[in-house]
Amino acid sequence: MTSDEPLLRVENLSVEFATASGRTRVVDEVSFSIAAGERFALVGESGSGKTVTAYSLLRLNQDASYRGRIVFEGRDLLGLSEREMRGVRGREIAKVFQEPMTALNPLYPIGVQICEAIEHHEGIDRRAAAARALELLERVRIPEARRRFASLPHQLSGGQRQRAVIAMALACNPRLLVADEPTTALDVTIQRQIVELLAQLQRELAMAVLLITHDLPLVRSFADRVAVMQSGRLLESGPAARVFEQPEHPYTKRLIDSRPRRSIDPVAGDAPVLLRARSLGCSFESRRGWFSRQVFEAVRGVDLQLARGETLGIVGESGSGKTTLGMALLRLAQARTRGEIELDGQRIDAMERRRLRPLRRRMQVVFQDPYNALSPRLTIEEIVAEGLALHRPQLDAAQRRATVVAMLEEVGLSAAMLQRYPHEFSGGQRQRIAIARAAVLQPELLLLDEPTSSLDVSVQQQVLELLAGLQRRHGMSYLFITHDLQVVQAMAHRVLVMKDGEVVESGETTSVFATPQHAYTRELLAAAPAFHG
Repeated sequence: MTSDEPLLRVENLSVEFATASGRTRVVDEVSFSIAAGERFALVGESGSGKTVTAYSLLRLNQDASYRGRIVFEGRDLLGLSEREMRGVRGREIAKVFQEPMTALNPLYPIGVQICEAIEHHEGIDRRAAAARALELLERVRIPEARRRFASLPHQLSGGQRQRAVIAMALACNPRLLVADEPTTALDVTIQRQIVELLAQLQRELAMAVLLITHDLPLVRSFADRVAVMQSGRLLESGPAARVFEQPEHPYTKRLIDSRPRRSIDPVAGDAPVLLRARSLGCSFESRRGWFSRQVFEAVRGVDLQLARGETLGIVGESGSGKTTLGMALLRLAQARTRGEIELDGQRIDAMERRRLRPLRRRMQVVFQDPYNALSPRLTIEEIVAEGLALHRPQLDAAQRRATVVAMLEEVGLSAAMLQRYPHEFSGGQRQRIAIARAAVLQPELLLLDEPTSSLDVSVQQQVLELLAGLQRRHGMSYLFITHDLQVVQAMAHRVLVMKDGEVVESGETTSVFATPQHAYTRELLAAAPAFHG
């Protein structure tokens, strides 16, 4: 490879998979290059082909056929034997996966797993591999690296697991690191730490990084160059600053413009209070040895109120207590709860379950992952009608179907989908189904737990506009739990900021974000790329 040659050159790459009806092309004539030591981002929505393209570099797509060329350091990887490719994977091109829990073996300590990668490629003994693995754990700044060497994956936090996966990828000093959505499942402050770590390692090791993501603020703050994909084709590429400031393709313009936009109506000054909590606390009890128990305080002394037609955003990192608080307010928490909870002036904190059951229709939940929240064995009609059968038994089958159809149409779906199953829908469509299931009961209160975190930016905006429209038409109140500050800024009238089970700051959303008073709120805002350019 000459000095002016790029490290990686992809030329007219096409990838096809065998299907029941023939072969389907999912990557179509894609070309790009990455220079040594460059940060390159490949962006696009789900189904754009960006992850398949990244997997093609290592020939990891199962049952795929390739056309074109993938030239790495002067060698066409598509022409190498499988034995030769095993020498490239991990040693010369390494990969950081989106979900570290699936990338790590749950049965082995992380130190052992890193040692195996080193021994496989370097051919050194276990003692030398262990020393190198410990050095890598320290390099990726895992606290107490020597102790964590012996930890199983489930004993680490999400950020620590991602650092361990990065350490494993760096085991053989690769020339190119492929990072596939490395921050998607992480809190905003942990996201920033991981991005800063990748940037530092890239500079220190002079390696190139290929970042696969749909997080545009992240790309803007990290990448030197960016390429935009849609439906398997590369539409636009160039320096990141130029693509973001002067996009040429209409799809790129639409993608950049898909950031959450505030479209909620103000709450009437005389709107009555729907939900109120006083000194609300939640604690979990666990065994500690044979004769003692340990109590963990997940939520402590929270006071809040929610007016009719209002959205209250609840933000904070994982472990802050925000989801436990939301579940406690709806009497769904599997925890010991204390304090007072009122729904429309009626105390429900000590209400027995038999009396509480009729109130469930007035309080509904939309969960983070619509695929796991929807039964794969039920049709869409059965899923949406399930609550109606329980809470509105006076409706006959025809009336239930008519109600379901009307609700599906209101969330942008159609009656033609009634007999289909969840796996036949995209992520955005599944979230619309989950919203329809909750909204069909005409609840007064809707708990939204990270409802857009797994969605692409344009689909996210569509779901937010749908929720704003439902609130406008039906006067519902929302408890909106999320770690995405842009979404809170777009959707919430007021916001609670939680840390370690306590509310550290609260107030009108635009005021809190414009002039945060608490150091932790300032830290969250500083960690979000969209809030500091």
